[in-house]
Amino acid sequence: MARRLAAAVVLIGSVLLSGCGVDLGTDQNGRKVASDRVDKHWLVVNYWAEWCGPCRTEIPELNKLSEQMSDQKVSVFGVNFDNLQGEDLKTASNALGIKFTVLAQDPADQYDLPKSEALPVTYIIDDKGKVREQLMGEQTAAGVAQKLAELRGKG
Repeated sequence: MARRLAAAVVLIGSVLLSGCGVDLGTDQNGRKVASDRVDKHWLVVNYWAEWCGPCRTEIPELNKLSEQMSDQKVSVFGVNFDNLQGEDLKTASNALGIKFTVLAQDPADQYDLPKSEALPVTYIIDDKGKVREQLMGEQTAAGVAQKLAELRGKG
């Protein structure tokens, strides 16, 4: 009986902790992106490239969204489509004026993001790690905020 209880406690504990505590690697400045920035947060993950005109246009909107949502358990992340790393990633992010966190490691596998051949593309991931929306093309802060509100049941 005690073994069954211990096994049940271990199983329940592992279920409760699954998805928690997973870091997202490093950002464009080489700093660790800790799990507390993503656990129980809604995520807006935007794929961009320097050569993408619409990406350049939407970055100020995503900067605004990141600022607006900072106190609402919503985190905005960028991912460079060309997989730039290190100093190249930092330089490109700065050149485009990106103020939100850019992930050096692509989180596509972690969140089972569908592959997109077109840019820009933005994914909304809920607070349980499930992809809820794929937004193709240039986005606005107001449009993404509205979609978040709808998905979160507040719109």
